Amino acid sequence: MNTIGNVLWIVLGGWLLFLTYCFMGLFFCLSIIGIPFGLQLFKLGMYALAPFGKEVVYQGESGCLPLTFNILWIVLGWWEIALVHLTLAILCAITIVGLPFAKQHIKLIQISLFPFGAKFV
Repeated sequence: MNTIGNVLWIVLGGWLLFLTYCFMGLFFCLSIIGIPFGLQLFKLGMYALAPFGKEVVYQGESGCLPLTFNILWIVLGWWEIALVHLTLAILCAITIVGLPFAKQHIKLIQISLFPFGAKFV
């Protein structure tokens, strides 16, 4: 089921999310200051390419640096990514067929709000 879900996800627009995240990650990696944010965007892009079968896990002993960067991430306006995924989740949830895709967008909301200190299992 995960393979079929990932293939359908990619065909129905997952590739566009992946390209958008990677393009923005490259843009931020051009500056020294933006490298941590660019790396998180690459991580989001890899997760957005094939989200079925993956779960987001936050490391328990990550220290204060991920917390600081997560706060900075939200203050700088990256919470808008979560709003986009919320909108897409609502649109996918309109039909019964789109419910699995809505669930994946809900998981993407979590990682797009707090990307630092998160990993995929």
